[in-house]
Amino acid sequence: MTERVLTVPNLVTFARLALLPFFIWLIATDRLAAAGWLFGVIAATDWVDGYLARKLDQVTELGKLLDPVADRLAVAIAVVGGLITGVLPVWFGWALIVREALIGVGALYVGLAAGQKLAVRQLGKLATFGVYSAVAWFYIGEGTPLDFFVWIAYIGGVPALIMYYIVGAQYLGDARAVVASEGPDGQS
Repeated sequence: MTERVLTVPNLVTFARLALLPFFIWLIATDRLAAAGWLFGVIAATDWVDGYLARKLDQVTELGKLLDPVADRLAVAIAVVGGLITGVLPVWFGWALIVREALIGVGALYVGLAAGQKLAVRQLGKLATFGVYSAVAWFYIGEGTPLDFFVWIAYIGGVPALIMYYIVGAQYLGDARAVVASEGPDGQS
């Protein structure tokens, strides 16, 4: 791992953050299909920066901190914007907010109690991809006269949301195990 700041993956993450104000502007000016396509690009960079970090051996402390912050910020903006504009079904948006809040509190607790991060699960990556895609499709579908995109959002988004909660429960189990291993009996 390197302490460098200007690495290719970090530049991709910075670009993702730099695109967020433009995404907000697209939402605010009712260019919802364009916002959906841009969110798709923003979401895709989540996998691009991680892949590049591993492939180029450019994993950094900054990247490990900044990447999840950029992810949570992008999702929060997309979900809140989607709820305000009516792009997202209310139940879908609130289901995402509740899950993110629970996992965020759990991750914070593990970080404070055990000084560790939870390992990422493959099912979590798949669920995240499905949820991000569904959010983008809801925006695109709202911004065009074609119901086709909204159907894609539901067809992919509902199973992804279920997986999102399943893996969330797995993460909470992981969190309990990590914190328990740091307790008086299992001092690590």
